[in-house]
Amino acid sequence: MKNQYQFEDQVVVITGAGNGIGRATAIMMAESGAHVFAGDLNHLPENQKTFSQLGITEVMCDVRQEADIQTLIEQAIHQYGRIDVLVNNAGIGMVKPIHQVTEEEWDACIDTNLKGTFLGCKHAIRYMLTTGGGSIVNTASNAGLLPRAHDPVYSISKHAVVALTESLGLCHGKDNIRINCVCPGPVGETGMMNADISSAADPEGLTQSMIRASPIAAANKRMISPGEVASAICYLASKDALMVTGTAIRIDGGKSLGVPPQGS
Repeated sequence: MKNQYQFEDQVVVITGAGNGIGRATAIMMAESGAHVFAGDLNHLPENQKTFSQLGITEVMCDVRQEADIQTLIEQAIHQYGRIDVLVNNAGIGMVKPIHQVTEEEWDACIDTNLKGTFLGCKHAIRYMLTTGGGSIVNTASNAGLLPRAHDPVYSISKHAVVALTESLGLCHGKDNIRINCVCPGPVGETGMMNADISSAADPEGLTQSMIRASPIAAANKRMISPGEVASAICYLASKDALMVTGTAIRIDGGKSLGVPPQGS
């Protein structure tokens, strides 16, 4: 998918950039002239050629660890003297009723989805305050707009990401730092989605049920693509969205407009 937004010489840091939405965003921004630093726990061999050709720098990063986030951002600062865009995209899912969730599972989900976003914002904003501003885009979810019955902990984490986005957007508008988020789903060909489908008793049945839950996805007989979400991230990060902050863009084909639990 071609990106219409320009990021010539912009310095961009993206977490969870190894696959899915993060990878699509990294490629799209690099093709538009950005210097991209791609943080991820899993550096996939299939990315090496494309990332190398586009000048994308891969950095090992566990967003739950403050030192890793700080190292990722400081590598960009050290090389180019600034950070213009941060995309907090790293995240994990959790499909489990609350009474079955262990403390370790709770920590893994909340720390990855929320703490990782907090840490990214903390360290990026610290530098953006000294360079006249910047843009941060967080990946939330339609689960952050409407509670879901099958994955309450994941939903809690993404509601918090939306709230964090709005709060920081309010705090830092005066500093010319824009903070927005995207709320996608169901998105195909992501690490999270592929894991859910592969572990399901009926993978095809689960795939079709996810498509049916989103009116536009159902009408088009497919899931949302990572590139479609990446396009929205690029818009929010670009100068075309100069007056947009604290917003949450739904990219879910109408799913969060009101979807009841399955079976109701």
